[in-house]
Amino acid sequence: MSPRSTRVPVLALTLAAVLGGTLTACGAGNAATGAATLRWTSSYFPTHWDPVVGGSGAQFRELALVYASLTRTDETGKAVPDLAQSWDYNQKGDEVTFHLRPGLKFTDGTPLDATSVKAAIERAKTQKNSALFGDLTSIKSVTANGLDAVVHLTQVDYQIPQLLGERVLQVASPKAAENPAKLDQNPVGAGPFTVTQVIPGTKAVLKKNPDYWDAKNIHLDNVELTSAPDPATVVSGLQTGVYNFADLNPSQAGAAKNAGLDVFVQPGFNASNISLNTNKAPFTDPRVADAVRYAINRQEFVDKLTFGYGEATDQPFPPGYLAYDPQSKNRFPYDPAKSRQLLAEAGFKPGDLKLDLVVQKGEPETEIVQSQLAAVGITTTIKVDKNWATPFFAKNLTLSTYGTTGRDSALQTLTAHFGPNGPLNLSSPYEPTAFEAAVAKVRQTPLDAPDYQQVLQAATRAGLESRALVFTYSQPNLFAKSKQISALPKNPAHIDWTGVKISGQ
Repeated sequence: MSPRSTRVPVLALTLAAVLGGTLTACGAGNAATGAATLRWTSSYFPTHWDPVVGGSGAQFRELALVYASLTRTDETGKAVPDLAQSWDYNQKGDEVTFHLRPGLKFTDGTPLDATSVKAAIERAKTQKNSALFGDLTSIKSVTANGLDAVVHLTQVDYQIPQLLGERVLQVASPKAAENPAKLDQNPVGAGPFTVTQVIPGTKAVLKKNPDYWDAKNIHLDNVELTSAPDPATVVSGLQTGVYNFADLNPSQAGAAKNAGLDVFVQPGFNASNISLNTNKAPFTDPRVADAVRYAINRQEFVDKLTFGYGEATDQPFPPGYLAYDPQSKNRFPYDPAKSRQLLAEAGFKPGDLKLDLVVQKGEPETEIVQSQLAAVGITTTIKVDKNWATPFFAKNLTLSTYGTTGRDSALQTLTAHFGPNGPLNLSSPYEPTAFEAAVAKVRQTPLDAPDYQQVLQAATRAGLESRALVFTYSQPNLFAKSKQISALPKNPAHIDWTGVKISGQ
């Protein structure tokens, strides 16, 4: 493949269905009509249905029921066609043209053309409550020419097709987006399903969109999406047929297997971290930030929280992933004596430091952080704030914990964590000294270049110079389903319903 141009052929993303037995009386479909109904209970029921506000967090999987994107990822994690049937770069690499499929429209009847893509990108860059603008800094402008959306870049950037997938550019109807507040609870997209009812925070009812570009490979007629109850009740709900698909807490995996359910791992890029604001005392002193690094016993998180499904990591990527940097492994090993020494050198005696640890909700992970910091003399008070998930609210915090589902573009993961506008960088606009140059080199390197992985790992290494984040552990995405639901495509971090069938319908 030429390093200067990328032309991607149209791919029909189909999957041979693996069929199971017949449904129980409370199973997935309506026996009278033969309708195949997915009943999915999710831990990430959308707070926001406007993809610009929802951002690229875990709920993008649920929003993908409604919205399609320019690209999507295949089972290798590479960008392949979705709304765009192909794309190509100019010779310099600072402009990419996406060629849209003809005849597309949103579920409100609005034509889906390059003007719609232009509006979606501009809204993501400028809407006041957008959680995506930090991901789109390479985009200068968009020119719409019929079905061709020409994306003009501020720099050479070969990551754009990888970037503009489900996480960052789920395309909403521009007509519906004229009222963003209404769109936020009444989504209108061009994805595989159409929302017929939303009960905020509780339930959404959807039906198949016959005008979806790949509708022939969507075999589910209806979706009932609900907010997950207490994890302890999910397995019983699956057993009785209240649900037939569920996000699964690792603590429930054993019970789900014993109940005869399909428990499966969807590959992911998840990583949890402790976030420090180096713009606020006491973390303005590098010794205090480093003391936190040495205070963290990553294996304790794995042992207590993942039930054998996770692993310790000191990076935003799991070991073995393309962007994981072996040279940076274990730079700050668990060493509480070193941590206490650094705090003493910074002038703090045990008990002097008293900090609020502000989080979205109190979880065992937070309590482990509290305990480990207490062991080196840092007292924390856990405070739950409902505004935690509001875009950039956390930028005002001193100490918090985060989890990330990663990004389809590894570079996007890095800039989200370490870049000056990164949504996961509490210390904005701080960034490590060499990070900007390392990022620029990744952007300038075609994805198929022989040295791409080496250049990418160098950027990871530069990002990890940041004192703003302390990574703890990673775990894959875990799900359970009725055996009547066929196997899902193993697209990393995604939930793809292409080709999936429910038997007995």
